[in-house]
This record gives sequence, C-alpha cells and structure tokens, in this order.
Amino acid sequence: MQEEKSRILVSNWLFLGVVMLIVQVILGGVTRLTGSGLSITEWDPIMGFLPPLNKSQWQHAFQQYQQIAQFKYMNFDFTLSDFKHIFFWEWFHRLWARSIGIVFLIPFIYFIIKKRIKPWMIQPLIGLFILGGFQGLIGWIMVKSGLNDENLYVSHIKLAVHFVAAMVLIAYTLLFALVIRVPQTQKVTNSSLKKFTVLIIVLLFIQITYGAFMAGLKAASAAPTWPTINGMWLPVAFWKESMTQNLFFNKITIHFIHRTLAYVILTMLITWYSKAMQVTQSDWFNATKKLSIVLVIVQVLLGIAAILASPGIVLGKFSLFEWLAEVHQIIGMLLLLLMITNAYLLLFKNLNT
Repeated sequence: MQEEKSRILVSNWLFLGVVMLIVQVILGGVTRLTGSGLSITEWDPIMGFLPPLNKSQWQHAFQQYQQIAQFKYMNFDFTLSDFKHIFFWEWFHRLWARSIGIVFLIPFIYFIIKKRIKPWMIQPLIGLFILGGFQGLIGWIMVKSGLNDENLYVSHIKLAVHFVAAMVLIAYTLLFALVIRVPQTQKVTNSSLKKFTVLIIVLLFIQITYGAFMAGLKAASAAPTWPTINGMWLPVAFWKESMTQNLFFNKITIHFIHRTLAYVILTMLITWYSKAMQVTQSDWFNATKKLSIVLVIVQVLLGIAAILASPGIVLGKFSLFEWLAEVHQIIGMLLLLLMITNAYLLLFKNLNT
C-alpha cells in the first residue's frame, strides 16, 4: 500500500512537470507573437527573476534594448511603456522556467527524505534536472543570435533547436512518469503497430522542426493560399535553389515541406488508427488511440485555417492568424506527446499474456 502511494505521488509530480513544461512552451509562443523575445538582453540565472524595480533600472534595460537591430530598424518608435509590455512576456517566460526548477527540486529532496523515490529513479531524475538546465542554456544561445546590429529576429534554426529540445525534455518527463504509473496490465503486445507508431513519432519530430522554421521565418504569409501554394502544386523554388537553401532557408520550400508532411502524417495516422482499433485489451490504449485520430484531424484543419487567415483579421492585440497558429502549435505538441504515450503502451510486453 505504501509503495503504491509513493508510485502515485511521484508520477503525479512528474505529470505536473509535464503540464508546466507545456505551459512554458505556450509562453514561448506568446513571447514570439508579441515580439518580446529580445527585450531582455542579459542572461542572469540567479538574480534575473527580478524585473527592474525602479525608473533607473527600467531606463537601463530600455537603453540596452535600443542597441540592437530590432529596435533600430523595427521598433524605433517604442516608448518606455511599449518596452515594458514586451519585457513582461520575456521576463514571465523566464520566471516560469525558474518556477519549474523549484517545483522539481523541492519535492525531489522531500521525496528522497521520505523514501518515496526508489534508488533506481534517482539517476534518471538527476538527468532530467540537467536536461532542464541545458534547455535554459539553449534558450539563451537562441536569444543571443538576435542581439546584434543586423538581425531583427532570432535565428530560425536556433529557434527550432530550442523548441525540439523542449519537446525532448517534455517527452523524457512524460515517459518517466508513465514508467512509474502505468500498470503492466495496460501494456500491449503488437510488434508491427509498435514500429508504425515509432515511425510516426519520427515524422512528427521532423514536422515540429519545420513548424518552428515556419514560425521563425514567418513563412505562412509567404503563401496564404490553399490547397495550392500561390497557385503552384510544386514550388518553382525546388529547381532554383541548392538543397541546403531549400531545406533550411527558402520560405516557400519550407512551407511546401511542412504542408506535405502534414498530409503524410494524417494519412499514416488514419491507417495506424484502423490497425489500432483491433487492439482492445488496454483501457489506456483505447482512450489514447481515439484521442490521437481526433487531434491529427483538428491539427490539419487548424493549419489550413491559419494559412488562409495569414496575415489575417486583427482580434485584440493579435491577428486571427496568430491565434490560430498558437493553437496549432499546442495541438501539435499534444499529438506528439499522445503518440509517445501510445508508443510506450506498445513497447513493453504485457506480462499477463
């Protein structure tokens, strides 16, 4: 009974971490949409949780921002009040990251003292903490790529690395929580479906990378048409640029790859679902497989809607496109995590069979 209680407590703590990490990525999206990512030009892991506390400190922070290209060439008409607005979102994004560290560290120490954590769990949990710190470093490297006299935004490549690394961290946390929580009776034996699931996950990771490229390059507005891309089924850019340029820098080609992968993943998941429907012995898997097919359909529809709304109708401070793009990102994250859950349920032989 005591062991069961410990298992539930530790797994709930890790699931809370997953939720907080998802919120952190959402805050990152809001930070990008509000153009706030370059507002804090220094990285202070210890004292950086405090915002400027007086007029002098605010003026200093604003003067630092005024030295970079984003202010000089794009936000040159900003007042101190405008700067405070964008500063808030980047500061809150970083504060939430620090809060995640606290929510991890304090219960970790408490659970060790109370012997809730088994010895085999300690090393993976330390690895999780290191991954979280490393993610913060990647975030600063990304921000630094825009703190110069040339770039208006951060590097879209580094933005993608930051996002994918965040998803790896969330997936790691989720898998560890599932290892602790899921009963053996809920695991499924199906080798072919397992391999199919892993393949879809690989494609989803590639897809979210190209989604980050789309966001970083603001590529959606380069082709706000559907089903063709500015009247073309196959962009002319394929034949005019080098492979490297096409794969990583050309907005139209990146747009085409992102769309095409969406169609491929949708088709594969429909096929996957038809096979998964034949597996009925796990209540967990019965729920997650149904939600997977719903999410992929919603995700594709949101992607199409976001493209057609770009640049879009203004709703409040954001355009309709920006709202749709943010929800599109959230659903994409949830779909990836759900497929990772499916993979976990399929990866381990059911010991009761």
